[in-house]
Amino acid sequence: MGPADSGSRPWTGILLSASLLTAWCLPAAAQVIPRDNPLITIQSEQEVVLVGNPCPPWTHGRLRDPLAKPTVSASQNTVTEHREMVTFYCDTVDVNVTIHWVFQNQPLVFNERMLLSADGKMLTLLTVQREDSGTYQCEAWDALETQSSDTTFLEVNYGPDSIKIKWEPGVASGEVVEVLEGSTVNFQVETQSHPDPDYTWIFPNNYKLPTTMRTLTIDTVSREHEGMFRCLVSNNATLLSRLGALTVRVLEKLTKPQVEAPSSDLVENVGPVNLTCQTTHQRVQVQWFLGDQPLLPSERLTLSDDNLTLVIHELRRDDTGPYECEIWHWGSRARSDPLGLTINYGPDRVDITRGFSSSAVVGTIHERLNSSLILQCRAESKPEAEYRWFLEHSTAVYVGKQLVIGALTQEHKGVCSCRASNSLTMVTRFASVLIQVDPEPSSLSAGAIAGIVIGVLVGVALVSGLGYFFYTRKAGCPSERSGGSPNPEATPPASAREHRTRSSSYKRSPVYDNIPEPRGQIGVKKKEPPSWTPRDYSPSPRKPPPKLAMHPPVPPPPRGDLEGSYETLVNPEPDTYCQINPSV
Repeated sequence: MGPADSGSRPWTGILLSASLLTAWCLPAAAQVIPRDNPLITIQSEQEVVLVGNPCPPWTHGRLRDPLAKPTVSASQNTVTEHREMVTFYCDTVDVNVTIHWVFQNQPLVFNERMLLSADGKMLTLLTVQREDSGTYQCEAWDALETQSSDTTFLEVNYGPDSIKIKWEPGVASGEVVEVLEGSTVNFQVETQSHPDPDYTWIFPNNYKLPTTMRTLTIDTVSREHEGMFRCLVSNNATLLSRLGALTVRVLEKLTKPQVEAPSSDLVENVGPVNLTCQTTHQRVQVQWFLGDQPLLPSERLTLSDDNLTLVIHELRRDDTGPYECEIWHWGSRARSDPLGLTINYGPDRVDITRGFSSSAVVGTIHERLNSSLILQCRAESKPEAEYRWFLEHSTAVYVGKQLVIGALTQEHKGVCSCRASNSLTMVTRFASVLIQVDPEPSSLSAGAIAGIVIGVLVGVALVSGLGYFFYTRKAGCPSERSGGSPNPEATPPASAREHRTRSSSYKRSPVYDNIPEPRGQIGVKKKEPPSWTPRDYSPSPRKPPPKLAMHPPVPPPPRGDLEGSYETLVNPEPDTYCQINPSV
């Protein structure tokens, strides 16, 4: 940039400042300056110079008075809701001002119930409501300042509205409240009203209380307080009254109920049976218990509508209980004593057993004549069944659970029946057993039996002596004494030798030595050995021939068949017997 440009900068700044001053300075006719402005210098009534004003003299304004404070008035300051209207008027001496309305220190919000005049100085509330109650102001505005009026208060009376009587837990009116006898309760009225109304309480017996408070306290509730409580609420300003009501039920302190059955003796499968929960209290809840557990209804157990009756259908023997019922309300409860039912049944199946302790059921009995017999009859029954016994061939009737026969006779033979009956259930059942009486094994007396036993013992002793005789004779045979070979003619056949060897191997001692002790058996028939006659035998007066056919029978040995030994001795020669070696 050249020197010429640098020399022209001061003039450029001065010209710019002059143009700005000219642009912001208004002509004198357009300026209205308040008289109380501290920044003015009064030269005349028509010319006012602002101190420090850069504008040229021809732009100085003219002098004026400040805005006056407006005033607000109302057609009435106390009105009744929904019945009246009110008009507010804003009065100001200034002209060319704008009027603004203020409600509760906030700019007024207009609605369809409000009407404003064209100049804004008149505000009309067509239908007054309770929310219109409060302070009102008007403000005068011009371009330079604002002036506000003093407040005026509008009072709107209303109510009482609908009445609610509440008890301490908060039960609304129109409902039923239950209070416990002897308790202290407070009733309180809730309503909307201005000014505060008067309260008149009316007891259930139409007695009016002197209190005019919104709260009613009853220290000790009794049955006399049961009924409908009413409260009359009156507003003297609106001339309106409303009546509230609350029904009060006084609950007694519960006492123990009682379960009752139609009978103490019930019968199985007879019904239905009704159990009743007996109580003197009204308006109580009922709960049933079975075996200390809450009872649940079923097809066989049903409850009445008020739960006071329990119906048992198709009564069974295990429906004995115990049963309890409990009554309760919100302030108290009480339970009955348990009740157990006695259910009679039976008799069921009848069984006959033998003896006192046996559990085996018998159908046929075999006993000997003159023996004793004990039979027992049993059946499940409640109460215990009554038992009677009948014999087929006797007209006698025996009573009792046991039948004891000391000595059986032929009269006892045949069918023996037991009848079990229950007088309460009217049920009778039968069972029977067949008795067979066998004859005695022998009719001998005790002396005869003793004689037979003695004879048998004598016979056994005789056989033992004969056996000893044969043994000594065999020991004296010539063949054994000389040690020579046996006579060929006396040698027994091969079959006899073989059988003798087999018999001697069974027992080394002589065959007659194994005679058992007498057992008292009678009439036992044994096979005798064959008779024989020696070739060199001659009659002798000193030694008669042995009569083997008269030998008593020999009892059989404990094992094996020794009778075959007698069949193999076909050779009747005495030397044959001498060949028997007793040591084999």
